[in-house]
Amino acid sequence: MPAYQFVAIDPAGKQQKGVLEGDSARQIRQQLRDKAWMPVEVEPVAEIRTSETGKRWFQPGLSAYDLALMTRQLAVLIAASIPLEEALRAVARQTEKKHVHSLLLSVRSKVLEGHSLAQALKHSGNFPPLYIATIAAGEKSGHLDLILNQLADYTENRFAMQKKIQGALIYPILLLIMSFSIVMGLMTWVVPDIVKVFEHTDQALPLLTRLLMGTSAFIKATWPLLMGGMIAAVFFAVRFVRTEPGRYALDALVLRLPLFGKLSRGINSARFASTLSILTQSGVPLVDALHIGAAVSSNWLIRDAIEHAADKVTEGGNLATQLERSGYFPPMMVQMIRSGESSGELDQMLSRASGMQEREVTTLISTLLALLEPLMLIFMAGIVLTIVMAVMLPIVNMNNLVK
Repeated sequence: MPAYQFVAIDPAGKQQKGVLEGDSARQIRQQLRDKAWMPVEVEPVAEIRTSETGKRWFQPGLSAYDLALMTRQLAVLIAASIPLEEALRAVARQTEKKHVHSLLLSVRSKVLEGHSLAQALKHSGNFPPLYIATIAAGEKSGHLDLILNQLADYTENRFAMQKKIQGALIYPILLLIMSFSIVMGLMTWVVPDIVKVFEHTDQALPLLTRLLMGTSAFIKATWPLLMGGMIAAVFFAVRFVRTEPGRYALDALVLRLPLFGKLSRGINSARFASTLSILTQSGVPLVDALHIGAAVSSNWLIRDAIEHAADKVTEGGNLATQLERSGYFPPMMVQMIRSGESSGELDQMLSRASGMQEREVTTLISTLLALLEPLMLIFMAGIVLTIVMAVMLPIVNMNNLVK
């Protein structure tokens, strides 16, 4: 039964939105009239137009958490031999988010029209290529329940890693913002009042004190321009990064940074190995799996390296050799892939490599977090010490003169 999204006015004059299932738009309008609602707009969920970027205007997308939860629920229901359309309806009823509910009913409508699940997911425009390719492979092999379980494990692990990275960055970012705010406050309001004591003295002030007074006066006089300049710089930097040359420049810079470059390579290597593992286990051809693995990479330089490796594999080249030549993948991971190619157990070796890379990334994130916190504290302590020294040096000199 198709799903329709409606906009109606209730007896109190308030606008109501939602999704109902019915044989036609006329039946949906009649259902609304039976509730004493006046229908304003009724249209099929599957025909809601998207913008050029493939995402609906003013509507949130499918988050990693929603995707992981939905996949696990589908896997459990399909394993229990519940028909696909009934499983989709049950998962749609479980969610409390309207856009996820609407999306699942849209997918169910396409399945009822005779499309495969993979085709229905692709038509919605909200699911990643990896997800669609894996579902398609599961439907072809007749083991959709097993594939959904593997996909559920993958999406849950990916969500867990994403939360770890976000959690690791929250404290350093907050500490940086607070440090900047405190320094600006000291230099703008506190330091000028303190150094007024030394302005009318005849003695020569220390260099550190003069530098502090000059910096404080400059910040106090030009802080609106400084704030405006910083906002403009951030705005234009974001605009530049969204362009192709800007994205390549940013990704190249990240890879050159001592610790963050290693973190970026580790995250992308783990994501690539996990993607390739689940696709090869699902029966997806290696070349197609490589192209999908390249698409899920967040670093464009690594993405291009994987695409180049896929082209070479198409020509008969060795995958491990091509990855090794790129220089972006850990030697141990490359060796495990080479061993898998030689033994014919590439999918198993990729699974082990992805697990190893995820553990290394987790350890590296913990190390970075352990380093960032004391570094930020040392930075703040250095600034405060500089201000205190600049204020105390003239006082010490005056005491020496009095003695």
